Amino acid sequence: MNLIYYITACNKYPAGLLSIPDMDMTARHIIFTGRVQGVGFRFTALNVANRYGLAGLVRNLPDGTVEMIAQGTETDINDCIRDITESFSGYVKNTKITEVPPNPAYGEFKITF
Repeated sequence: MNLIYYITACNKYPAGLLSIPDMDMTARHIIFTGRVQGVGFRFTALNVANRYGLAGLVRNLPDGTVEMIAQGTETDINDCIRDITESFSGYVKNTKITEVPPNPAYGEFKITF
């Protein structure tokens, strides 16, 4: 099976569609530490976040960590973080999660620089 088809077929929500009632919307600021740069971490985070229909961003920080902002339902965010940390279990040393207010400017999930 082709990877793009697999990723699209496994998405919980259609691509680019985040239809969560405002009262169920939450957001998290996540910092991943460990060997998380140069190992495909952001690409994997993007694919997992899209599978759960999340909005937000993921980016490398100058200190060697990876920052992620994820918006969606609490369950979807938690499942996304779990899937990412399980995929990189030998690389992620620590995950710091902070609740933040949802930002309507995030309409999709993307990698930023």
